[in-house]
Amino acid sequence: MIKLDYRSRTPIYRQLEDSIIELILLGVYQKGTQLPSVRSLAVELGINPNTIQKAYQELESQGIICSVTGKGSFVQGLDEAQLQLRRKALETLTSAVRDARLAGVPRQEIDRLVEQEYSHQSPGGETP
Repeated sequence: MIKLDYRSRTPIYRQLEDSIIELILLGVYQKGTQLPSVRSLAVELGINPNTIQKAYQELESQGIICSVTGKGSFVQGLDEAQLQLRRKALETLTSAVRDARLAGVPRQEIDRLVEQEYSHQSPGGETP
């Protein structure tokens, strides 16, 4: 289910993108799955169809979905979604490390936090 936070500073179309990527990563939307139409999703979520269209266009430009004229939008696959999530995670991490450095956080503290986070992983690479 797509969840949006209307009070968030993150634009609705970006939240929609992130939610669709999450659904792909969770296996709800598998490769070849047809996404809801722009019109039906707009009605379901109570938002402007142009917002849905913008999110779909962004996802298509990232290779996560593809549009087929007259048929709709379809999931390209898990790999594209994982690559996009990885890119966003690295951007966020880079920004966080930069902010921590500027705030005077010692590198050893950052290394300890990273090690602590990775030590909480299960053998499959997922956190419990």
